[in-house]
Amino acid sequence: MMANDKSPGWLDWHPAPSRPTFVLPAGTVDAHCHVFGPGAQFPYAAERKYTPCDASSDQLFALRDWLGVSRNVIVQATCHGADNRALLAALHQSEGRARGVATVRREISDEALLALHHAGVRGVRFNFVKRLVEVTSQAELREIASRIAPLGWHVVVYFEAADLAELWDFFSQLPTILVVDHMGRPDVSQPVDGEEFGLFLRFMQEHPNVWSKVSCPERLSESGPFALAGEQAAYQDVVPFAREVVTRFPDRVLWGTDWPHPNLKSHMPDDGLLVDFIPHIAPTAALQQQLLVNNPMRLYWPELVL
Repeated sequence: MMANDKSPGWLDWHPAPSRPTFVLPAGTVDAHCHVFGPGAQFPYAAERKYTPCDASSDQLFALRDWLGVSRNVIVQATCHGADNRALLAALHQSEGRARGVATVRREISDEALLALHHAGVRGVRFNFVKRLVEVTSQAELREIASRIAPLGWHVVVYFEAADLAELWDFFSQLPTILVVDHMGRPDVSQPVDGEEFGLFLRFMQEHPNVWSKVSCPERLSESGPFALAGEQAAYQDVVPFAREVVTRFPDRVLWGTDWPHPNLKSHMPDDGLLVDFIPHIAPTAALQQQLLVNNPMRLYWPELVL
């Protein structure tokens, strides 16, 4: 496929997100978002499993300002493979207001890792979702983790809930902070106190180095984006799961938009609505401050934390 030949059925990001009614606290960090291309400047990887729409850093930072966000953490998109040039260009453009999570391979040199660090990269992502990537061997991932640990970086992991038991021992061996994308993608049709989500909560409880992003209700929800009567939130069926993680582990949670929302099939979320989801899962000002400001600043900008 050519760079501009989007995958069939691809949904582009929302062209006119609403202004949130929830006012974000000063210093809020969007701790999970991406840039795609533009493909003409930063070609998509030959081995990619999807071709997205272009979603540039200019457009990401315009959304940042529209929503009232102060900083971004940009996660390398799988469609770019281990070519981090689009990510690095966005970090440079941000003038210190963004940090990055890169994808690296075993053969990367120490000099290249240090260059990524100076550019603002603070972590690597290991993806275990087979429909998105060819999963890298655990031996190679362990080697990468051991090499980034001295830099103070962390590992971000993306997996699906059914795979946690199989990955438990491997995750437990990693020598860094471990950040789980989207609560490990729980099945929200199951009880919040059920066995599957209980395993994830136990994983966090038994591993104090494990953090979780309480992001992407649009990926997890079966009820969808339409709020019910009264004070009910959009994506209401995700609320109990995310609130449980936020209230049990308030110093180890992060939030992000996931803009531009790759590979969604049912609908494209309104990013303003995703901001308005926050007070339903972090119901107090103190929890909101930890989720949106204190935790991401401690992880990504520790030099600015007093």
